[in-house]
Amino acid sequence: MAHARSTRRRILAATTTVLAVTLGAGALSAPAHAATTPVGAAKTTKAPAAKTAADVIGFPKNSKLLDAGLTGFLTREEGTFDKRWTRYSNGASQGYGSTTVLRSSKTADYLVFPMHYQVTLRNLSTMSVLDVPVGSAGNGATYAGSAADAVFTTSSDGTVLRKHTHPTEGNGTVTVTGLPAGASAIAVTPGTPEDALVTFTVGTAAKWGLLDLATGVVDEIQDRTPGSAGGDVAVSRTHLAWTEGDSTDKPAVFLKERATGTVREIPVEDAWSNDLRIGLVGSRLVYGEAGGLSNGDTNPLYALTAYDPATGTKVKLLDHLTSSAAAPDGLYVRGGTVDRGEGLYKIVPGADGTPTVTLVASTGEPTKVVITENRVPAVVDLDQNGGEIHLSWGLSRSTVEADLTLRHVRTGLTRELSIRHPNTPDATFRWDGTIGPDHASAHNGEYTWELKVRTLNGIGPATSASGTFTVTRKTAPHDFDDNGSTDVLSRDSSGRLWRSDTTFFKEFGQLTAQPRQSLGAGWDAFDRIEATGDLDGSAFGDLVARDKTGVLWLYPGTGRGGFANRVKVGGGWQIYDKIAGGSDLNGDGRADLLATDTAGALWLYKGTGSATTPFAARTKLGEGWGIYNELTAVGDIADTPAGDLLARDKVGVLWLYAGKGDGTFAPRTKLGAGWNEYGSLVGIGDGDRDGRPDLLASGTAAQYLYGGTGNLNAPLRGRQLASLPYVNDPGNLIA
Repeated sequence: MAHARSTRRRILAATTTVLAVTLGAGALSAPAHAATTPVGAAKTTKAPAAKTAADVIGFPKNSKLLDAGLTGFLTREEGTFDKRWTRYSNGASQGYGSTTVLRSSKTADYLVFPMHYQVTLRNLSTMSVLDVPVGSAGNGATYAGSAADAVFTTSSDGTVLRKHTHPTEGNGTVTVTGLPAGASAIAVTPGTPEDALVTFTVGTAAKWGLLDLATGVVDEIQDRTPGSAGGDVAVSRTHLAWTEGDSTDKPAVFLKERATGTVREIPVEDAWSNDLRIGLVGSRLVYGEAGGLSNGDTNPLYALTAYDPATGTKVKLLDHLTSSAAAPDGLYVRGGTVDRGEGLYKIVPGADGTPTVTLVASTGEPTKVVITENRVPAVVDLDQNGGEIHLSWGLSRSTVEADLTLRHVRTGLTRELSIRHPNTPDATFRWDGTIGPDHASAHNGEYTWELKVRTLNGIGPATSASGTFTVTRKTAPHDFDDNGSTDVLSRDSSGRLWRSDTTFFKEFGQLTAQPRQSLGAGWDAFDRIEATGDLDGSAFGDLVARDKTGVLWLYPGTGRGGFANRVKVGGGWQIYDKIAGGSDLNGDGRADLLATDTAGALWLYKGTGSATTPFAARTKLGEGWGIYNELTAVGDIADTPAGDLLARDKVGVLWLYAGKGDGTFAPRTKLGAGWNEYGSLVGIGDGDRDGRPDLLASGTAAQYLYGGTGNLNAPLRGRQLASLPYVNDPGNLIA
């Protein structure tokens, strides 16, 4: 027996092919199928050009390699049970059931179909079929596995192992010898083209051995080390290797020389291992942790590495792997490299023994992280969705962290957003429409974006992309710095005018002012200042101010937070005791102005959009308005055809005049009493970013926001405390 074994080894000395098999979880193996390309090692001769994805057949996406043969390979799509056979020659494929396996001899491939009452073995070259009865159809025989051109069964009592081959291609059915007495739980898996791996137990001891497929004899039996039963095993004509310690942070790999029985531990990296795959490629041991590309942590075992036991040197073959399988001509690994991408790779010994790697089939996907799609719109309308937007990019995988920097071109203000390990291969950032260190509302205008993406598992380099978009909104009546949010204007006792941008914090339900900015002194020359919205057609909020001689002045907004040189509107405005602006009252898209004279008449000044003559000739709307001490053009809070008007009478009752859309109003509706506690009522536009204009009420101790509802019967919500600049005289809150 020993002589027969040594003779066979001498015959095999010319071949370098080795295979790997798995006990339980799968296999990492050894193969060779196309022109080879060295990876990771220097060569003295020029290597042939590496095959690219365009040169090879396709590999099914989202699939793992199960088995590999001489003419094709077997895969299974993740999340399914069905398997698919694909040919190397042309990529043609066919689906099969979940129990199908691929086996190979030195000359042919076989599909094996284990079923309840029989196991069928089909030669894919000759299409001959071998049916092996099992169960009640086979006198209680049990399928024990398959290897090369053979199917194996055990007797009904589990003590006898039989090998079945096609009568015209093999020697029919023979009884396997060499198993020790009491052997049970016998299972057979592929080893080399000459050997099958047999696992079994004797009593409580787990063992394995090698079955000579030519003679049907089991020898080289050894105990299976505790902890190795769920690991990987590799067999070559000279060595046996196996793993121990999966699911630990100190996996171990052992290498046994078959001729002498000498066992040595191979040094691998101390790192967490859950599925460490091994193979033997010539004189090299190949190992790597499967599944690294989909994991969100780094691990030195993710790279498929070749170790030379003679010198202790290591060479990286692939950046990662997901699965592997044995074939008679080399080691096939589903994995990827940064330069050639994802697919099926074949590994065989090179001329100097260093493994060479060839791309056999490609998924067409990159291994390195790639930004595959830019979904950022050219124009971002922050009037939508409460001023929020999701900015999204497609990625080639999800095991990443990504940083996004937004920069407003004019001001240089930036906002940085980050995500880590998204659930899908996308980088999607929720931008709340704020910018700068104070998270103020983002300005309209051009923005640049820069996306930086880094891998969490260290597989592949970082990548980046950049671009631009434009933020736009409708003109807001009380927005002086072109960022869509309400600006609050206040005048202090020394006559200095201040502007404060505001932010509405939804989580607190509070309108909050940003740090205020001075707009200059001398504003005590005016006895009336009114924020009017856009009067001059510039798309920015403007201001009118009446001096103490009765001249009305227009201060055009610049969109930068301040005002251009004033323009004289005209004199004689001292006849009015109340002025209200900031609302479109006739539906023409322009801001209008209302004023009541001392006799109680209400007058409408329609906006023209011209800076030099901002108002058309006045139109009288009615008498009797002297009963009110406050008029506020609040905008459309009641879902009417145009802007609405709020009026507070001298006893503190607040009334709604719903706009009819032609510059006139419907009969008044009582909203409630007690409003005389406020020094000023200001229509500030959409302060809470819900798409409806709001009312700001300022008292001696606090300011409150009344949100618009769009409901004619109840146009204002309950008040919410606002955090705005303190002014000694609430009447100096202009907004």
